[in-house]
Amino acid sequence: MNLEEKIVLLEELMDLEDGTLEASSELEEFEEWDSLSKLSLMAAAKKEFGKKLTVEEMNMFKTVQDICDYLS
Repeated sequence: MNLEEKIVLLEELMDLEDGTLEASSELEEFEEWDSLSKLSLMAAAKKEFGKKLTVEEMNMFKTVQDICDYLS
């Protein structure tokens, strides 16, 4: 999955319009980056990428790029 596909996945998880997020987007700027989105990301990371994402790792994410890098 390339960067654009990961961003689209994050937009879906956060219930955002297509094209809302960029790699440099700061997560804290979006009220949609809430506990439900974080749980959805944890599930998607395991299902799509085979990675078990912890709460500690989740709290280290500051930008969309941080998440995409982790999922690589």
